[in-house]
Amino acid sequence: MRLLLTADAAGAATGGGMIMVIYIVIIVAFMYFIMIRPQKKEQKRVAAMLADMTVGDCVLTSSGFYGIVIDITDDTVIVEFGSNKNCRIPMQKSAIAQVEKAEAE
Repeated sequence: MRLLLTADAAGAATGGGMIMVIYIVIIVAFMYFIMIRPQKKEQKRVAAMLADMTVGDCVLTSSGFYGIVIDITDDTVIVEFGSNKNCRIPMQKSAIAQVEKAEAE
């Protein structure tokens, strides 16, 4: 009788460990679909937006200023703000939050 009780206890411990592993797998899958996957999609969208940026596009900077792209290099952009031709500021591409394509007239 005593041997039977210890065998049942060992079987219950093994089954409990398997349930714990299943819970951990479910939690990791939940974290992936809720946190990691949307962040990667957003990074791809921003990278595509910055890659499609051309001279003459209207941009919104992360500080809230609208401007026109004058020149583009590898990781910097020169943006002209307002109607004043003397207000041209170089900035990093990562500082651009939104790009509006220039319409052909």
